[in-house]
Amino acid sequence: MIISTKKGTPKEELEKIVDRFEKQGLDVTLITGKDYNVFGLVGDTTKIDERDVLANPWIDNVTRVSAPYKRANRLFHPADSVIDCGGVKIGGKEKIAVMAGPCSIESEEQALRIAQGVKAGGATLFRGGAYKPRTSPYSFQGLETEGILDMVKAREATGMPIVSELMSEERIPEFEEYVDVVQIGARNMQNFQLLKAVGKMHKPVLLKRGLCNTIEEWIMSAEYIMAGGNEQVILCERGIRTFEKYTRNTLDLSAVPIIHEKTHLPVIVDPSHATGKANLVEPMMIAAVAAGADGLEVEVHYDPRHAWSDGAQCLTPDAFAQAMAKCRQVAWAIGRDM
Repeated sequence: MIISTKKGTPKEELEKIVDRFEKQGLDVTLITGKDYNVFGLVGDTTKIDERDVLANPWIDNVTRVSAPYKRANRLFHPADSVIDCGGVKIGGKEKIAVMAGPCSIESEEQALRIAQGVKAGGATLFRGGAYKPRTSPYSFQGLETEGILDMVKAREATGMPIVSELMSEERIPEFEEYVDVVQIGARNMQNFQLLKAVGKMHKPVLLKRGLCNTIEEWIMSAEYIMAGGNEQVILCERGIRTFEKYTRNTLDLSAVPIIHEKTHLPVIVDPSHATGKANLVEPMMIAAVAAGADGLEVEVHYDPRHAWSDGAQCLTPDAFAQAMAKCRQVAWAIGRDM
């Protein structure tokens, strides 16, 4: 349920309203804007009579939320959320953020070389995989803690915040200490125990859409994290499974405006995993910017043919810089910057 109050409602009256609903066992969140105050009520609101609520002269409107997600709902939080990722802001009308780096961290030298290359091309965050979820148990699984520490050294050298994928609860202390943005991959989007644990973390979470999941299921996974207390959630569209075999997945760019309509959360696009082909990454980067994405996540490697994982979808640093130049022109055309 969403309750809005009239402009100029006294602070004491707002506190009374919060107290009233908390005594009824409801979880109450107050969002205060320049010209509005909105209460989001989560819990069993069936016992609330809208007429009793509207009897308060300071109450302006009461809306029951039919969607199963509450905290992520645009009605619950009218203003866009802007997430601070180690000093880089993602969301709202802020600059379009770009996360770039290798699929897998292979060494300290490799991490530093690619981090410097993507920063020169315009990236604002450095992404890299230290724990790798692979389809085959015989494929490279990542350098684990060594890879995280290699990324930390790249951050020290470049100043870019780092993004890496969390695979299990037992690694949470390590990620709390070293990683700026915690990525939950497509295969773990509905790992509800992991989502609950991440909900207790104090770091921004990049939540990728599952391979075969609907937009509502994706938002509900964000709701799991937010219900745990961590509202620093960024959604990432990375393509879904369809009957089409030419590309690795099918990139659903319509998800970008839908997410902005339904939620207040930032949404970024990963064209690398969506297409699986380097020659398709640049046009999908451009299209994602045009669709209104708040950021991009792009895989980059200076030697894609010899990358330890997903080399076929990696851009070289030079190709990344060229793609970024075209994206900036599109961003400018729609009134944004990157």
